[in-house]
Amino acid sequence: MISTTSINYKYPSNIGIVLCGHGSRDPQAVEEFMNVVNKIKSRIPNIPVAFGFLEFNRPIISEALDQIRDTGVERIIALPAMLFAAGHTKNDIPAVLKKYSDKNRTPIQYGRELGLNSLMIGAAGARLKEIIETNPIFPISETLLVVAGRGSSDPDANSNVCKITRLLVEGFGFGWGETVFSGVTFPLVDPGLRHALKLGFKRVILLPYFLFSGVLVNRVRDHAIRVAKDNPDVQFLNASYLSDQDLVIDTFLERIQEVLNGESFMNCALCKYRSNLLGFESEVGYEQISHHDHVEGCIDTPQSNKNHEHSHEHFPYPHSEHPLGPVTLRSLNKGQI
Repeated sequence: MISTTSINYKYPSNIGIVLCGHGSRDPQAVEEFMNVVNKIKSRIPNIPVAFGFLEFNRPIISEALDQIRDTGVERIIALPAMLFAAGHTKNDIPAVLKKYSDKNRTPIQYGRELGLNSLMIGAAGARLKEIIETNPIFPISETLLVVAGRGSSDPDANSNVCKITRLLVEGFGFGWGETVFSGVTFPLVDPGLRHALKLGFKRVILLPYFLFSGVLVNRVRDHAIRVAKDNPDVQFLNASYLSDQDLVIDTFLERIQEVLNGESFMNCALCKYRSNLLGFESEVGYEQISHHDHVEGCIDTPQSNKNHEHSHEHFPYPHSEHPLGPVTLRSLNKGQI
């Protein structure tokens, strides 16, 4: 395990940090985001840190930028509190930052997402160790690991969840590993778990690779519970999501340091907007705009829900009719969840 004491960055006194979260209808998710913010603040007590949300909650990102700008800092660094670079990180947050920067003539440096590094692998591994150490019944080599990701219309982001799965499988020596998703892409949790169980494993550890609790983590749990009820001879163990694990906080600090060192580069090699990616060729050069303008700071109301649906009109996902994907999810939502 990588120790947090090995990271001892030095920060200039003229910077301010804005953490850009998605926002959630779930108060627990917002509280967990605040825990992350407070841990970051505690690690860099002399640097002003603010936070803002894309939707559902306040302050919105522009309000957080106002707060930091009012402290008189010379440099503002904005970080997406996101695991991978998909629509929110590539489109929505940059659009909000550019709009604010142009309007207020304020330069903003944008850091990259948490992404994949040894720290994040260690954070996920720590969550697995917690569940393994309290349930030492089966050998690891006879255990199936299933990692559940959020799911995106960006295949590069989805592939990173698969890479997490493989790194954890080899790191621990699991018997097998599968990757499932809560929505948008395939396979979804329910059909993915049912397919994986055909391999014959009698113990399954489900790791939701999410930063915070909320609607999607609850959806993952609900699907797993249904599959477990249909397979009483299989032991299902649920690992925790990442939350404010110390190595996650370390990664945020690493991302700040990258910006300060001029090393903050997003991986565009497989970006569907820039490369002629198989199956997504029609999206090369697609205009990257925010889909959250109409729902900034909106809590649940009939009008905000209507605006939310309207604001999420993305480029059509080419596999929206896949039998193990979103069609299955929509039918399950209508009937059982």
